[in-house]
Amino acid sequence: MENKILGIDVGGSGIKGSVVDVTTGELLYERHRIETPQPATAENIAETIKKIAEHFDYKGKIGCGFPAVIKNGVIMTATNIDKCNIGVNANAMFSEITGNEVTVINDADAAGIAEVSFGEGKNFRGVILVLTIGTGIGSALFVDGKLVPNTELGHVFIKKGIIAEKFTSDAVRKRKGLNWHQWGKRFNKYLNYLDLLINPSMIIIGGGTSKKIEKFADTITLETPLKPAKFLNDAGLIGAAVSAVKDKFGKVY
Repeated sequence: MENKILGIDVGGSGIKGSVVDVTTGELLYERHRIETPQPATAENIAETIKKIAEHFDYKGKIGCGFPAVIKNGVIMTATNIDKCNIGVNANAMFSEITGNEVTVINDADAAGIAEVSFGEGKNFRGVILVLTIGTGIGSALFVDGKLVPNTELGHVFIKKGIIAEKFTSDAVRKRKGLNWHQWGKRFNKYLNYLDLLINPSMIIIGGGTSKKIEKFADTITLETPLKPAKFLNDAGLIGAAVSAVKDKFGKVY
């Protein structure tokens, strides 16, 4: 198995990458970031990934976390990206343009893979739910280390006509000027809904919010263990790199 894989994390404002030791999760070089091209078409994103690969003088497999539902390498949704990307076979296009074999997966799934491979979820048996809290809410679900892809639990309806990420994302907290206690009560409602829906054995919280758990911990009534993520902004590219060497069932090596 190739141990050194280029991981890419595609975001709305920037595309980040680094070569990752997929046996340890260690970044072997400082992250390289390029602003997300506008328009953010799949072709322009692929050209940016090519530039990152060239920056590291890298040839080989590439894993890419992408902000959309991805099925067999095809972009299926465009909630936070250009709708022209829907239906594009990102695996094929990115591979052709970069000259490397590229595996594209959902960005939250990539972050979850990092946590299950090397973080709080390592060697854990049972159901793990990973939530990334930021501008939106991403989710990744694992059963005994195997990924259930594209869960998109940030899009469940938490109130009539209101999806979860419009109710309790970090962007909502900032926009509405909520203090941590006020926001925590919203987040607690969301966590308890997911707990009832999925019955996970552990919930891992990623994104910038993971560093602030102590600020809203007193609002959480959940009995299920709630853990901060080990990897913050690096989780997506680490997990993406690992995804390039996982088997088709989602079992992380």
